[in-house]
Amino acid sequence: MERVTGIGGIFFKSENPEQLYQWYEKHLGIRRESHGQGASFEWRESKAADGTEPGPEAQTTWSIFPSGTKYFGASKAHFMVNYRVDGLDALLEAMKAAGVEVDPHREEADYGRFAWITDPDGNRIELWEPPKQK
Repeated sequence: MERVTGIGGIFFKSENPEQLYQWYEKHLGIRRESHGQGASFEWRESKAADGTEPGPEAQTTWSIFPSGTKYFGASKAHFMVNYRVDGLDALLEAMKAAGVEVDPHREEADYGRFAWITDPDGNRIELWEPPKQK
């Protein structure tokens, strides 16, 4: 069964992202990476998909978006969670069959594949399938 394997990112909106980034750095020590698009927290999954231990290295991204961003779609929420998943295509097909609102837009990058769904409260959710580790 396809499933969520962890939280890939936490994104939220701000009227003043630069000022808020500075606040988080000053008070909590969260520093943006050199490209300025948020921070990454490195960790390791306890088990790999085949059950071997330890699992692959992973990361969770933390990022602040401008309040007017279109990245959150029609969601009225000021946040969006990115979930790491295995088997993105099969998961999306199962969700469609269950009547879940699935955005037809997809993105692919060197760092994985992305899709979006909407929960019953209207919150946009990002699903990320990282590339298979070699």
